[in-house]
Amino acid sequence: MNSLQDLHKTASSFQTTAKMPVLFVGHGSPMNALADNAFTQTLHRLGLDIRNRQPPRAVLVVSAHWLTRGTFVAVNERPETIHDFGGFPQELFEMQYPAPGAPDVAQEVLAALPDAHPTDEWGLDHGTWTVLHHMFPEADIPVFQLSIDYHQPMTYHAELARQLQFLRRRGVLILGSGNIVHNLRQSMPKLMADDPTPYAWASEFDEWAKRKIDQRDLLALAHYQQAGASGPLAVPTPDHYIPLLYSLALAEPDDDIRHAYEAVEYGGLSMRTFVVG
Repeated sequence: MNSLQDLHKTASSFQTTAKMPVLFVGHGSPMNALADNAFTQTLHRLGLDIRNRQPPRAVLVVSAHWLTRGTFVAVNERPETIHDFGGFPQELFEMQYPAPGAPDVAQEVLAALPDAHPTDEWGLDHGTWTVLHHMFPEADIPVFQLSIDYHQPMTYHAELARQLQFLRRRGVLILGSGNIVHNLRQSMPKLMADDPTPYAWASEFDEWAKRKIDQRDLLALAHYQQAGASGPLAVPTPDHYIPLLYSLALAEPDDDIRHAYEAVEYGGLSMRTFVVG
């Protein structure tokens, strides 16, 4: 698109739809892409439910694994599958998720976020494709990503998300992908020992976050350090936590919030997944 007139023309061509739900998914290890377990079965059911309610025209993902200075929107027509990890079986590196991009919807996002920038230098990172592989295994729904400006304060992300509310009535499924509790340093000993039991502080923070999610208390969630001693342990860096703010900020007063999956695994990794609407 070369002008604001083109952007307006594109935006006005979309039909209004019934309101789409919003998801937050605790994506966990990339190995979940290969797994058949309670978590991945939940993702499969969520995908079927969404298709049955209203098949999305596109999926917009805010992933913990695309951190930038400034806000970027991926406009690729054919986004690549990014294998942004190491030390896993070759089978995982060979997996592809060949969903088309959504450059038309990306232009709508750019029109709504005048400070955002288009880019074709990003594809689908593992916070996106390992989840969508189970939800929409046919890879037939267009997918694109919105980056996280990692240099902004926490409240910035909720404010930005609210500017995308209109997409829910344009057939776009918005998905935040991260983990509410994500402390790999503390989790590695349990991962090495194949011990899935959670630390007390991890369960405590996960339950605190659940209460604040149900209360729609974005301000408290943005100031998670005030949750007590468990806050800094659960969120040593906010990269995996920030997508939660995007998902919850898109909730409207008449939306139900349903916790589709609840577990804290391997010490300090929350797989909590919830649906808005």
